[in-house]
Amino acid sequence: MQFIRILVSVSFFLCSAFASRAETTLNIAIVNNGDMIRMQRMTGDFTAKHPDIKLNWITLQENTLRQKVTTDIATRAGQFDIIMIGPYEVPIWAKKGWLISLDKLGADYDLDDLLPAIRSDFTVDAKLFAAPFYGESSMTMYRTGLFEKAGLTMPDAPTWDFIAAAARRINDRTTGTYGICLRGLAGWGENMALLTAMADSFGARWFDEKWKPQFNQPEWKTTLSYYVSLMKDAGPPGASANGFNENLSLFNTGKCGIWVDATVAASFITNPKESSVANDVGFALAPDAGLGKRANWNWSWAFAVPVSTRNIGAAQKFIAWATDKHYLQLVAARDGWANVPPGTRKSLYENPQYRAAAPFWKVTLSSIDSADPLHPTVKPVPYVGVQFVAIPEFQAIGTVVGQQFSAALAGNMSVDQALAAAQSATLREMTKAGYYNR
Repeated sequence: MQFIRILVSVSFFLCSAFASRAETTLNIAIVNNGDMIRMQRMTGDFTAKHPDIKLNWITLQENTLRQKVTTDIATRAGQFDIIMIGPYEVPIWAKKGWLISLDKLGADYDLDDLLPAIRSDFTVDAKLFAAPFYGESSMTMYRTGLFEKAGLTMPDAPTWDFIAAAARRINDRTTGTYGICLRGLAGWGENMALLTAMADSFGARWFDEKWKPQFNQPEWKTTLSYYVSLMKDAGPPGASANGFNENLSLFNTGKCGIWVDATVAASFITNPKESSVANDVGFALAPDAGLGKRANWNWSWAFAVPVSTRNIGAAQKFIAWATDKHYLQLVAARDGWANVPPGTRKSLYENPQYRAAAPFWKVTLSSIDSADPLHPTVKPVPYVGVQFVAIPEFQAIGTVVGQQFSAALAGNMSVDQALAAAQSATLREMTKAGYYNR
């Protein structure tokens, strides 16, 4: 009898000990961008410190990520413990009660070091609901050698007219060198991020002050006509299928003369391990049309915790690790300062080692600081957001409009047809949602 009691006691002890060491698995949904791929290589540092936490990565293309994450969090299905989202989703989802406030990031997590423009994107009612992994705006990247050969000098602050003339001049289809690469892949965060920011600079807007869609106005026709014509004359074939990653690959293999896109691309196109033109790259601000607005957007990929998770504590431990200053130092030690995730912390831009290693730091910081989500357009509007409209309906509307504009780029419809379809679809949805009464 005593022997049985001992066995039971030992079994209970072993089960308790095992339970105390039981693994927590975090399902983390991330976008398939280079900085996130690098992060997965770095996580041995995290798991060494937290051996009881296992990381399961769900790495998805941008459009797919947004669709899956939105469906999961809206239905509270609980598929993910940590999700990667941005300044469009956070204010809307936090107010719906879909996100956990990040109040357990640790005493040494320096919130005040976050760039004010980035921190404010993820703060609702004085609480942080997502921690930025990297921040970005948009800028102009170009091949200095091609410009010198053509006798061109890129201005620090170029106009769209200059960009178009330069792209057509350096375009050389016989060598497979295209004058310009711009996003064409349909999606509210893909081609519409570029085209909305571009439209802002041309004086266009999604809606007037009464929420009436504006795609039937001349400013949108100017924007889309410029884009389609330029890409037809000096862009790569199949551009309607190219998003950020596809254009990054084209630029790195020497096939793009000019690329207007996210500032986060800078570290990849200047890295000799990834880019064949690393020593032949220059940077300038995003273009404008002389109306006082540049096409520089405002975005950050950030980690958030849905309310459906059962692993709040473990999730915040990982987020603190991935977004604090220690992580930047970890990447710098392994891959160099030029390759740390940019655009989130003041201390990074004050760091002389980073400034020396990253020739793009000043243009990046200037672009982030000058983006103005509260006043994104030349004419007044009832919404905020530079490359998106911060209303719940925009995700669906932006994707539909992006499909029309991608079709125009592919030559499947005219500019006028694409704009008419965009106007009709947007008007219908905004009327249905109660924003606009005809």
